[in-house]
Amino acid sequence: MERSGEIVGRFAPSPSGRMHLGNVYTAVMSWLSVRRRGGRWILRIEDLDPQRSKLEYARLIEDDLHWLGLDWDEGGLDDVGPYGPYTQSRRGEIYAEYLERLAREGYIYKCRCTRADVMATQAPHQSDGRVIYAGTCRPPVMPCRDVDLAAPGAVRLWVPDADICFDDLIAGPQRFNLARDCGDFIVRRADGAWSYQLAVVVDDALMGVTEVMRGNDLLLSAAQQIYLYRLFGFEPPRFAHLPLITNARGQRLSKRDASQSMEALRATHTPAEVLGMVAHMARLQPDAAPISPKELLLISN
Repeated sequence: MERSGEIVGRFAPSPSGRMHLGNVYTAVMSWLSVRRRGGRWILRIEDLDPQRSKLEYARLIEDDLHWLGLDWDEGGLDDVGPYGPYTQSRRGEIYAEYLERLAREGYIYKCRCTRADVMATQAPHQSDGRVIYAGTCRPPVMPCRDVDLAAPGAVRLWVPDADICFDDLIAGPQRFNLARDCGDFIVRRADGAWSYQLAVVVDDALMGVTEVMRGNDLLLSAAQQIYLYRLFGFEPPRFAHLPLITNARGQRLSKRDASQSMEALRATHTPAEVLGMVAHMARLQPDAAPISPKELLLISN
């Protein structure tokens, strides 16, 4: 949706556990980027995984953001705003419409391969453990316009042997080859759950998001998503991929790092102290001195 040149950012956490400092860092940096330019900030709950997502965690996310002083203009569990629902588990009918569009245009096919099947077909890609789908179930001729969406199996999106290039606002110029770097990827799982790639593109486009700020572990996802944006005829947002926050062992923070969870941080720090830590990590101030959201805005301009 067009918003007449307005900057629109979003924070889209998964309610699969308590937020940790890395999540807070992403939220603060996204909020700052939007607020300092007078834009709008959306809170979207990405609860696509029914096994891991819990309403109680979504409520804690909102409570933690309120505690930090980070306000949002649209979204949240109350569905404030014109583009809801703002929880992905309630947007299945919308995703189905766009999946049917891909089917009509011949870009998808059914895949019966299990994860073990896929892992067995190829060595991990480069050094990051990714495995590129070998195209085992791909029809011999693409586009394929006779896919039965009701048949068993996952739904994969065909990708061409083509480069996707974009200028990341933080990481700089990027180039990924769709066939070589990601392969045909899933847009709906065999159990009917929607894939992150499809859902996030549809949501960001329909909600008018113009800037996506997130961790740089999702750089490849940006290329996959730009491909989907083009297939749907949407204008992609600008991407900004932040360096990942690591723990004392140099490992990426996860929701298993209890010492860096918001539960632990709230027990030992004030909101200003947590924001001060984030400001220092972002090199907005020379130390981790406590700081308020208003003061953060002043030093980030």
